[in-house]
Amino acid sequence: MDRAALADFLRHRREALRPEDLGLPTGVRRRTRGLRREEVASLAVMSTDYYTRLEQRRGPQPSEHMLASLARALWLTADERTYLYRVAGHNAPVSLSASPHVAPALLRVLDRLDDTPALVLTDLGETLVQNRMAAALFGDASKHTGLARSAIYRWFTDPAERSVYPEADHARQSRAQVASLRAAHGLRGPRSRAGELVRALQKANEEFAGLWARHEVAQRFEDHKTLIHPEIGAIELDCQALFTEDQSQTLLVLTAPPRTEGHEKLRLLAVLGLDRFTEAER
Repeated sequence: MDRAALADFLRHRREALRPEDLGLPTGVRRRTRGLRREEVASLAVMSTDYYTRLEQRRGPQPSEHMLASLARALWLTADERTYLYRVAGHNAPVSLSASPHVAPALLRVLDRLDDTPALVLTDLGETLVQNRMAAALFGDASKHTGLARSAIYRWFTDPAERSVYPEADHARQSRAQVASLRAAHGLRGPRSRAGELVRALQKANEEFAGLWARHEVAQRFEDHKTLIHPEIGAIELDCQALFTEDQSQTLLVLTAPPRTEGHEKLRLLAVLGLDRFTEAER
């Protein structure tokens, strides 16, 4: 049980909720940001003293039943609920595989995709395999080593990594990267590679440290993206993610509807990718 992480997470999630979201009166003298402790305790059907002790890092280890009640009271997502169980010292519903080998089912799908960018990522943003279209769009991921294999790490340490996204999307993308890493950290634990990434980024980047303190948890990708290619320019693409059962690997596929500008730019990208592949062979 990680008492500090549990206490901080509960407090941040409590403060993120608004009373009106749950049908509670706001009151003219409400000075507390978000919900009050007694309101969360009431929603979770537990005593205010018990809940207060959890937030003050001095409570007993909550049971799975208590955690389920807290997850409902705080409107936690599936990723957030899993994280809550982990930091409270309980097993998550599924185990996480840290294997560097690509899941065979994802690889079979990837092998059939040659006309649109597709790649397989770990939960830490490490590219395990990518097709030629993905390499043409994002660059060859095999050149990265060490912590830089993680796109999350590069996002906060290498300014060039952000050039793929419009500047207006940078703040949203930063939040998404940190929320994804927290989901992986909750599953893998502080002594894992996820924990190593967190410690390195907290020292290296103030933006990351500030976002990490917000305790946002998520493991998803935007359904629609605008990406910037140095030769083609902005490309609007739809994004589909296929996860393995244990959520440790993701097949990311980027497409564009037929007869759109994005579709035409993908066709041009295919030509550029083929030309570069041919030059590399020579």
